[in-house]
Amino acid sequence: MDNNNSFSIDALVPQAMAQKMESVGLAKVNLGPLRMFALAVLAGAFIAMGAIFATTVTTGGSVLPYGVSKLLGGLVFSLGLILVVGAGAELFTGNNLIVMAWAHRRVSTGRLLRNWTIVYVGNFAGSLLTAAMMFLSEQYTFANGAIGLNALTIANNKTSLDFVPALVLGIFCNALVCLAVWLCIGARSATDKILAIIFPITAFVAAGFEHSVANMYFIPIGLFIKAGAGPDFWAQIGQTAADYTGLTWGNFLLANLLPVTIGNVIGGAGMVGLVYWFIYLRPSWTGQRREEPAEAQARVQQA
Repeated sequence: MDNNNSFSIDALVPQAMAQKMESVGLAKVNLGPLRMFALAVLAGAFIAMGAIFATTVTTGGSVLPYGVSKLLGGLVFSLGLILVVGAGAELFTGNNLIVMAWAHRRVSTGRLLRNWTIVYVGNFAGSLLTAAMMFLSEQYTFANGAIGLNALTIANNKTSLDFVPALVLGIFCNALVCLAVWLCIGARSATDKILAIIFPITAFVAAGFEHSVANMYFIPIGLFIKAGAGPDFWAQIGQTAADYTGLTWGNFLLANLLPVTIGNVIGGAGMVGLVYWFIYLRPSWTGQRREEPAEAQARVQQA
């Protein structure tokens, strides 16, 4: 049987993954702007669903050891990227890997930045809309207001970060997110993709790293609760809006979202995308011909 037409359940080898990621990046930048934006709105909503799941599961986490509570939160937050990859959506942090096609000169700087801008705005819209709808649902009042208290605490902690820690936490976060996406590129089935996603995403959440798109939900839901919750809610949790003076839209955008986004780009595009481009896709400096993905995969399977 012709090897090119044979079925395989083996994961792609990294060199074949790099070639596939380059082709995926080219397809992403060639999406029409409306489709790109709509898919980005979906991704924002999907990541927000993971954030809702994590907020709910970690409510009352004081009865568990810190690490166990964070582990559970990270595990359920993985839902967000599972939905993005499995259902199909455009996520800014994952799209940092388009830099591989850009470095190989298959994608122009203009088209790369166009994709990142449209997708970032769409992610923001999807996350913000989900946060607004969740506020209107009054889900934050469940468990005698404990879910709302947890949402406020998460948002307040994120807006209290200094610039450099937020930047570095963003770097590590998107290195793990893009490694999860990178592993998905080599996967052959939906099960492979889910398993590839769970551990890197659980790790970044458990470690307290910062994800720009997740924060587009985590912080606005806290802001909505602070501004709009009724007196019964504040009486239930024994606090007032005045206890969250640092939780403001200005701190959200400048103290958190700005440094975290910069860190995400450094971690995803720089520490993952450009590194794998350098290893597998850069023009050879030795004059040797670069293997095509099918050749690379066949070589490993025959070894």
